[in-house]
Amino acid sequence: MQFSSRKPGFEYLRKKWSARRNVSQNKFWEKHGEALKQVAIGSLGGLMLLGPAKPQTVQTHLFSSRDDVLKGYDKNVLLAENLSDKIPKDLSPLEKQEENEIVEILSKSFGFKVTAQIDNIRLNRNFGLIGGEQHLLRYPGDNLYAHADTTADWAKYGSAGMAPGLGAWGYFAPSKSEFIDIDKQREKYYLAIQTFLIPGYAENVAKYRDFFKFRKMLVVNPKTGQAVVAVIADAGPAEWTGKHLGGSPEVMDLLGLAEGPRQGAVLYFFIDDPKDQIPLGPVTVTERLAKL
Repeated sequence: MQFSSRKPGFEYLRKKWSARRNVSQNKFWEKHGEALKQVAIGSLGGLMLLGPAKPQTVQTHLFSSRDDVLKGYDKNVLLAENLSDKIPKDLSPLEKQEENEIVEILSKSFGFKVTAQIDNIRLNRNFGLIGGEQHLLRYPGDNLYAHADTTADWAKYGSAGMAPGLGAWGYFAPSKSEFIDIDKQREKYYLAIQTFLIPGYAENVAKYRDFFKFRKMLVVNPKTGQAVVAVIADAGPAEWTGKHLGGSPEVMDLLGLAEGPRQGAVLYFFIDDPKDQIPLGPVTVTERLAKL
């Protein structure tokens, strides 16, 4: 579905209402987040103490009540609780022990292998400040309006604009006719990573270029547990910005960082997925987290 440059009034109002809702939700989370975590943890703890009598009936009731209270965060709130004492209080790089503990938590939580290193290649850091990026050109002749499938998409992500240049690996597809769904998903859920800061990058440009192209990563907002599977599709941001990586408008939205300054502290690690079985997009933790 294509859109013209003229935006109906209801789209403008939809965008304003959506922004106001997100701001209110974030303020509510900041004020009551700790209490909500305890509700979720208490519900799970109560299940473990229950006797054998009618377990299914009680379990359904408790999970239904918790989901009502934690709607929009679900079990990912437990992930935030598990990470709360594992990450630095500032934005300093993770120490080896912190890194190992976090990798184990994330791998068990999501049910796939998360790692800081693949083929002896690792990033300069795995905890840092992410900032919002613009949409990228996906094929020759692409335009901003073509990125929106619905009026809701346009209202939510259109204001991010389009980057004037190409991503680090050029177009996602050589032409519009060859543009397929995986190309669309990669641009929708893309990251800009400071690959150029990796020791030895200048001496191994070709090797690192091929390794990092569309490399799959897990990004987690440790404050809320919101998480997304994305790919590396650009290099940046520059060191002088003070940011350590960038995220597409959709990535920032899924991390709960699309409003205000459009930035925040995140964890980001490689996903070891040689058979390309892990889909891109938002991801929620499994029941395994309750056993950590």
